[in-house]
Amino acid sequence: MSQRMVDIPVYDIKPLVAVPDYSFYFFIVLTMITIAIAVSTVLFLVKKFRRRGESERQQRYAQLSSIDLSDPKKAAYAMCEIGRYFARENERSEKGYRNLFERLEPYKYAPNVDDIDDETIGYYRLYLSIIDA
Repeated sequence: MSQRMVDIPVYDIKPLVAVPDYSFYFFIVLTMITIAIAVSTVLFLVKKFRRRGESERQQRYAQLSSIDLSDPKKAAYAMCEIGRYFARENERSEKGYRNLFERLEPYKYAPNVDDIDDETIGYYRLYLSIIDA
């Protein structure tokens, strides 16, 4: 009986057709797009963090250069505090900071102080020019 079923022609079933398979190519393209997005994200973050470090330095330089000299006590404290940030950069800026710091000592600890003298202001301007902004 099984022999007889094999001989029966089947008219409603079509023969198998070759279907093109592009899934491997889709996988390759998807992988390349994912790698490109990951690399661009990493480069963006690196650039952002580098830029952030520079902007902090520029902000401090702007603060240091815009100190109001009309109040000598506040100005002396601000120069010493903000100037300390730039003193660590190189030996030249460290020496400039020490000279400025020594000149500002009388203005910081006395209860009543006179205006900052021209020599100290000259050291302040020199220290600003030493810093490479």
